[in-house]
Amino acid sequence: MLHRREYLRLVLFLIFLVILLILLGVCVGRFSFDPRDALGALWDRLAGNPINKTMDTVVFVIRIPRILAALLIGAALAVSGAVYQSVFRNPLVSPDLLGVSSGASLGAACAILFGAGIGTIQVYAFCGGIIAVALAVLLPRLLRNSTNLMMVLSGIIVSSFMNAMLGVLKFIAEERTDLASIVFWQMGSLTTVSTPRLSAITPPILVCGLVVLALSWRLNILSLGEEEARTVGINVQRLRGIFIVCASLLTASAVSVSGTIGWIGLVIPHLGRLLCGSDNTKLLPVTALLGGSFLLVIDTVARAATSVEIPLSILSGLLGAPFYVWLLQRQRAKIL
Repeated sequence: MLHRREYLRLVLFLIFLVILLILLGVCVGRFSFDPRDALGALWDRLAGNPINKTMDTVVFVIRIPRILAALLIGAALAVSGAVYQSVFRNPLVSPDLLGVSSGASLGAACAILFGAGIGTIQVYAFCGGIIAVALAVLLPRLLRNSTNLMMVLSGIIVSSFMNAMLGVLKFIAEERTDLASIVFWQMGSLTTVSTPRLSAITPPILVCGLVVLALSWRLNILSLGEEEARTVGINVQRLRGIFIVCASLLTASAVSVSGTIGWIGLVIPHLGRLLCGSDNTKLLPVTALLGGSFLLVIDTVARAATSVEIPLSILSGLLGAPFYVWLLQRQRAKIL
């Protein structure tokens, strides 16, 4: 457990790291790898007289919205994973536990088959994720068993059903057009990010993030178990419902823009606990900064490393899987 001063130093260091990564992301890209071009465009925009119109467009229309989206989406997925792991008291839980990612993929696939544009695909993906969570929450109520275990099992059922429906859509999709678009969307990318789409996901992510942070001390109590929470007067079902709704909205908002990106919501909360402990009042801000930094790094690599952009889920898996093994070795986690 970190003392107050040590925790403050950690947060300041992570904020400084985020600023450095933002500057790196602004300066690096396939159009120009010369930092002077990007910094010159920033200076010209601040001076109110953009000279290099092309570089100004690259920096302010393409790179900066994408950088901000990577920070928001990475933070949303990481915080969502931390919340789910605390609510269900399971270190193997990830943000797609209740079928959010599967539902979003199904919604996006439906929009692609209808020939919809990027904006409509985002709306369908968001709605699909929310519908999947609603079904996962409704099923335990129909069975009159609202325990954590039943909620997890419901999520598995809903996720499997959504994946089966997605398989049907892939089977009937046009191989060279629709199928390729569905598969690419599932692999995760920020290529379609723009200022309007960024503006659409920012309010729900910020609102849900602030609600979770404000109730983080109650999340500590909830993570101790249902009986312990009830003994201190906590309405377990209502509080758990608030956290599940907020975490699901965070995930659905993120996935609706980026597609499916694995490992962030699973690995980053563990790294946060390694750095600052399990106190959610400290863990959630650190997790948000780490998640945003991680996604910003892999997105910068994805768009600048090769002439063809690498899907984000590939990089997150290549980095996340070995990193998770290292974290488990450091923590000596007993997950069974």
